[in-house]
Amino acid sequence: MQDKQTLNAESKQMWNAKAAFWDSLHGDEGNRFHRTLVAPSIERLLVLKSGERVLDVACGNGVMARRLAALGAIVTAVDFSAELIERAKARGQQSGHPIDYRVVDATDQVALVALGQFDAIVCTMALMDIPDIAPLFLAARQMLRPEGRFVFATAHPAFNSNNPIFYAEMEDSNGQLIHTRGMKINKYLHIPPMKALGAIDEPNPHYYYHRPLHQLLGEAFQAGLVLNGIEEAAYPPGQEDNRALSWRHLSQIPPVLVGRLIVN
Repeated sequence: MQDKQTLNAESKQMWNAKAAFWDSLHGDEGNRFHRTLVAPSIERLLVLKSGERVLDVACGNGVMARRLAALGAIVTAVDFSAELIERAKARGQQSGHPIDYRVVDATDQVALVALGQFDAIVCTMALMDIPDIAPLFLAARQMLRPEGRFVFATAHPAFNSNNPIFYAEMEDSNGQLIHTRGMKINKYLHIPPMKALGAIDEPNPHYYYHRPLHQLLGEAFQAGLVLNGIEEAAYPPGQEDNRALSWRHLSQIPPVLVGRLIVN
């Protein structure tokens, strides 16, 4: 298996190659998945106050950074993809404080700490894309001010980062057709890094790094952070989707885990 530095370098090339697609997918306000599942939970756990300094790690095209700035935060947004940072800058913003965009790798603890002190750090749907999350948590421990918090959203380790298999079934029950949709999981504790698509029709896959809950949160605990808020986000019932197999049909299964970490 490749070492983490090699994986990270290859991942950077992958994300630069599909930066235009990802920027178009999310646009100014994020796609439906982001707007419905990710952003609301992030905002609830963040409990943002106007004027707070917030660091957005792995910001992509800046969709969350723009939202936080519009809510009154003073935002620094970083990503290891120079192409995505350029796209984020080009998107601009409609209101709020100017956003300070920089190319910084989330696995570089020294570069992260050099960004300064923050009231809050957010990392939106990126932990599963990062080969080594220990440097980020260690940096967060140093960067967060008293009463600071680190709010993350990630693919739910139990359901959405371990290659789930979706299914749809139909049965005749006493003359009534019953439709059932669900998913199957056949592995969880030990899954090596794998390439997979982040969205339908994107030009190339990227690496996913599955971490069971004890590993994901254990990295944070070892860095001196503790969990004091959590949400599991699923689509509400009745969502329309022309695809037979989609998260929108699974209102009882959350594809997103959102947590709030504070300094111990």
